[in-house]
Amino acid sequence: MKAKKLLSISLALSPALALAAMLLLCGCSSGDKKPEDTPKDRLIHRLFTAVKDGKILYGHQDDLVYGHNWVVTDVTTDPLDRSDVKDVTGKYPAIVGFDLGGIERGDSLNLDGVPFELIARAAVTHVERGGIVTFSWHARNPLTGGDAWDVSSKEAVSSVLEEGAFHNDYMIWLNRLSDFFESLGDIPFIFRPYHENVGSWFWWGGDLCTPDQYKRLFGMTHGYLTKVRGLENILWCYSPNAAADPKDFMDRYPGDIFVDIIGVDSYEWIGDSTLEEAGVRFTAEVKKALTFLNTVGGDHHKLIALTETGLEGLEDPDWFSEVLYPAIKDFPIAYVLTWRNAHDRPGHFYAPWKGFAAEEDFRTFAGLEKTELLNLD
Repeated sequence: MKAKKLLSISLALSPALALAAMLLLCGCSSGDKKPEDTPKDRLIHRLFTAVKDGKILYGHQDDLVYGHNWVVTDVTTDPLDRSDVKDVTGKYPAIVGFDLGGIERGDSLNLDGVPFELIARAAVTHVERGGIVTFSWHARNPLTGGDAWDVSSKEAVSSVLEEGAFHNDYMIWLNRLSDFFESLGDIPFIFRPYHENVGSWFWWGGDLCTPDQYKRLFGMTHGYLTKVRGLENILWCYSPNAAADPKDFMDRYPGDIFVDIIGVDSYEWIGDSTLEEAGVRFTAEVKKALTFLNTVGGDHHKLIALTETGLEGLEDPDWFSEVLYPAIKDFPIAYVLTWRNAHDRPGHFYAPWKGFAAEEDFRTFAGLEKTELLNLD
């Protein structure tokens, strides 16, 4: 297919897909660099290729380190070949997510009790198998000492900026974070700090800081990791909550030089609703958010993704094929990530495991045209 024809077809489909076609045609991932220049460029190129090919990479949080009925206990020698997703589908998820909450304090375990040594091994192992890794960071409140959900003060963000009383302490936190990333070697990965920032349930949230303060926090973090520590393998992701007002979404956008991927987080909540009502509400929210995201991604030349999603407990046994897939299939998102299958909280799971009622539907979802998992064959 000639270049002009491919580009014109892509433009008719979506701005983000047109961008993917343009970058692939010119042989570059960003600027004038070729995709072979750095691990980061190669990962960007891979994600854009998935978009161009009409694929959505499926991801699952903490997939290699525990599942609904099991947990890795041998941190140093476990082969890390167990996976709830693989047990059901025969394939690993294309993307595995891990959280780094606790790394800032020098803890040995993250906020969910996973050893950071194990997280590092699992991340490297997954990338070496051909997968992709994404990290979130539920950092503790630097002002109060509470957890990431401690919103008792509106001064937490301002306290760590350059003029803040806890700025030097926060630089120590960023140094520890950087040490962890450096320990991974040269693998590329996605980093998604200060997420769901338009909502107000984290200390960096919408009612807890001004848009300028949030952007300065994001930029300060980016600058320290990339300029001071020289970490060049990071794809930076900006991911507010999906229900965010578009103006708030963009008012807090850190800026194109700080962002590679723009995403949203959206979960289905049943509450007092019926399953059908909850599914309809979720689908409408996701489609509205991704419609906006598709425009922003095209305007700013960024990849887009559904960075967190799921239905806790999978009360709808057909949720993956009949709710999630229809909500995302018409959008050029690079990936979708469902949350974790906690081994120590029976009802806290977001993907089926072998023997669970929804496993057949999940196999159907895994085999649909646009869904892509990690095939080792």
